[in-house]
Amino acid sequence: MPIQTRVRDAGGPPVEAAASLGAQAVALPVRPGPTAPSDAPPGLPCSLDELLALHGAKGEPGEVVAAPARLGDGLGELLLYGVGEAAPADLRKAGAAVARRGRGRDTLVAGLPDTSADGLSAFVEGALLAGYQFTIRSDDGAGKGKAPLGTLALATGSADARAADRGAALARATARARDLANQPSTDKGPSWLADRAADLAAEAGLRLRVLGEKELAEGGFGGLLTVGSGSPRPPRLIELSYTPEDADGRHAVLVGKGITFDSGGLSLKPNDNMKTMKTDMAGGAAVMAVMGALRDLGVRTRVTGLVAAAENMPSGSAMRPGDVVAHYGGRTCEVLNTDAEGRLVLADALAYAAAELDPDVIVDVATLTGAAKVALGLRHGALYATDDDLAAALTAAGQAAGEPLWRMPLVDDYRPGIDSDVADVANIERRGFGGGSIMAALFLREFAGGRRWAHLDVAGPARSTGDDAEITKGATGFGARLLLTWLAAPSA
Repeated sequence: MPIQTRVRDAGGPPVEAAASLGAQAVALPVRPGPTAPSDAPPGLPCSLDELLALHGAKGEPGEVVAAPARLGDGLGELLLYGVGEAAPADLRKAGAAVARRGRGRDTLVAGLPDTSADGLSAFVEGALLAGYQFTIRSDDGAGKGKAPLGTLALATGSADARAADRGAALARATARARDLANQPSTDKGPSWLADRAADLAAEAGLRLRVLGEKELAEGGFGGLLTVGSGSPRPPRLIELSYTPEDADGRHAVLVGKGITFDSGGLSLKPNDNMKTMKTDMAGGAAVMAVMGALRDLGVRTRVTGLVAAAENMPSGSAMRPGDVVAHYGGRTCEVLNTDAEGRLVLADALAYAAAELDPDVIVDVATLTGAAKVALGLRHGALYATDDDLAAALTAAGQAAGEPLWRMPLVDDYRPGIDSDVADVANIERRGFGGGSIMAALFLREFAGGRRWAHLDVAGPARSTGDDAEITKGATGFGARLLLTWLAAPSA
């Protein structure tokens, strides 16, 4: 669902603006110490220092102390919110805390500490994403709790107010990725995803090409066709192209895993493991969201987004363990586990990108392995790369965007583990090396054509079991902000 909170300039100091706008709440920043803000609404029964001391406040990011306050002619709420050192990460968490406290209100005015443009952008991201909701309830979610904050009015101080637009654009992209991944697979088959790509292309000025079952067969996309063979909803390869007028001469290709539901195929998952598998296309959702935001963020690099979309289902026509798949370009793979299907569709897309699109760099993003989740938990994505500079740039972008990556090794000594007796490679490790996420990355490297390539395994951070800071329960949209931050950087 689109973000419902509107962001505007407060037009003056926070307390005065709250009175003139008829706001129901005003939020003022608190530094560690804590250091109370200099201004306060009239009529408080105590000083702000006393109020902070009463609650044992420390000024830490995400901390909120509340008190009733006179705002103009009405009674509202004063929120004293911690900002830590006012770094972007601190303000992202602070914005989320303020917005959550503002649920159910029409207008909240927020004063900000002196910060950078990146800090203001992060505050807006946190506030907007914390208010994200996805529901298909018959009452539009009205019975599920308070509605998101209506208007967030920013008293920006010395910060560049234009940065708020950037934060809003990043939040909208992340919300789009969440929407796509949260959509139930009742409707979300590969053709549904292609239709959403058509909507996106029309909205964002992108060029769209969709390969259906016939074109995939003629082109030799055996991975997509094999994975999708068990479902009555055939696969699609979605290609979105962005070429800015002032292009800088570079060409990046983003590849997203678009498994719209993953039952495991004949290697059937346990029931509990299937319950979140509508989000197994979160990588593809992130790629689509990035493509939709490139123009708004003024990205000068030419970007092509590929989403390899299929539904992995068991049936009489489904792929079997022991089958051999011929991927785009002719390289063959022995299927030893039909639940290792994401790498099969990505292999087609990677091989196509390397052979036909002439990219300077390829980055794929996928909810690929449970092993990455075991290794890094729910907040870090696993990063594999064939180029140190690319790895460093993506890591820095993830840190700046609040979507951290941890570089993992491409262990060449493990490569024999995916040798096959009958094909070029096997789709799972078969020699006892372990390292399931590493093995999946080594498999994908086989199809990247020697190009500069990075693989983001986001099986952990792509989904959340609860709300925390800007994260909301369900799909998180992980990858959208970090890839946009990377692409918008001058040295991307």
